[in-house]
Amino acid sequence: MRYRTLGRSGAVVSTQALGTMTFGAECDEETSGELLAAFVERGGTLVDTADVYSGGVSEEIVGRWLAKHPSEAGQLVVATKARFPMGEGPNDLGLSRRHLRTALEDSLRRLGVEHIDLYQMHAWDELTPLEETLRFLDDAVTAGKIGYYGFSNYLGWQVTKAVHIAAAQGWAAPVTVQPQYNLLVRDIEHEVVPACLDAGIGLLPWSPLGGGWLTGKYERDIPPSGPTRLGDNPERGMEAWAARNADKRTWQVVDAVRDVAREAGIRESQVALAWVAAQPAVTSVILGARTVEQLLDNMGAADLDLDEEGLARLTEASSPRVDDYPYGTAGRDQRHRSLTGGR
Repeated sequence: MRYRTLGRSGAVVSTQALGTMTFGAECDEETSGELLAAFVERGGTLVDTADVYSGGVSEEIVGRWLAKHPSEAGQLVVATKARFPMGEGPNDLGLSRRHLRTALEDSLRRLGVEHIDLYQMHAWDELTPLEETLRFLDDAVTAGKIGYYGFSNYLGWQVTKAVHIAAAQGWAAPVTVQPQYNLLVRDIEHEVVPACLDAGIGLLPWSPLGGGWLTGKYERDIPPSGPTRLGDNPERGMEAWAARNADKRTWQVVDAVRDVAREAGIRESQVALAWVAAQPAVTSVILGARTVEQLLDNMGAADLDLDEEGLARLTEASSPRVDDYPYGTAGRDQRHRSLTGGR
């Protein structure tokens, strides 16, 4: 296992993180404990959960495991999130001081800890002033209830605005952003990645395997059968499957992953994970698994370096299809003219 700092902070985490969205849903407590044990045994240190995962059950499972394994728990960096509804009241959601105070206390209780290492805002809240959210987070850092904070599913301008407000007020700065990022979904490279690089913020990509599309289990025009990441009913998510199956770019990427994997003698999932881990600003790649076998398979990419040719082939095959100003050809031409003194 390799390690990197958590964004611009001094905290060090493994370059692979264990995502626990399956805990209490696809994974019962026994299986969840086996996943945690296998992850830690192989050097993993960053565990990511959220209050909304299984309605709080995921945090509870993680908390009970931490209590039973104090020596291992002392080496872990525990991350959780808040934003989405945990009740039916008008203040049981969002990023207001009112909701975050309750959400943080509830997460601390479910996890059985006095301090959360990384507290993440699960999504943007258009109703709450950003200053209110950031002031609460700074207060939580000062009070010792959280070590660092970050965002999930934020846009580039939202990240940059938060960074500048925190700096202007002298408040603690965000250290991470958790976005969807994989060979099939690279749109964050337009704005989010540059914003994070500019601020020294680390990326924690979720869905690095594109919902299973980059594992080699799908074949063109053959609908999936049996359990999926959405549960035991293969009909769930079929509309999304049909749209992606019909997209020529999907198979262009999948074929490139297969070719690189075959030539390197490794699994396709490991190729996809290694590509994400090698991208700028990435701190740790979040792994989701339903079985220990799946987890260990994915952890095989932890120390994997793809050669430059393989990386280039994957990057080219998965290049985002944007041809509109300012990101496409017209935008690139205009930027070139500006740099060379033209108009």
